[in-house]
Amino acid sequence: MKQLTVRGFDDELSDAIRGLARREGISLNKAALRLLRKGAGLTDGSEGRAKVGSSLDHLFGSWTKAQADELDAALREFDKIDEEMWK
Repeated sequence: MKQLTVRGFDDELSDAIRGLARREGISLNKAALRLLRKGAGLTDGSEGRAKVGSSLDHLFGSWTKAQADELDAALREFDKIDEEMWK
């Protein structure tokens, strides 16, 4: 694999790379490569992979039982089938 040195990162770009790395749990190098490939119009190689992503990981385990029950109750409406609609 080839190496390339890039100089002159301003604070805004540096923050974007660091933010991506932190959000995705990847190295700064991988974050920079991902952004470079995206900017060049190239794929990052993840297309086609069965990957859910990690953007909602911070929510795992954060709900109380009452909050989960409330959501389940609200979603039950979508489990109902309108028989008339299917005739």
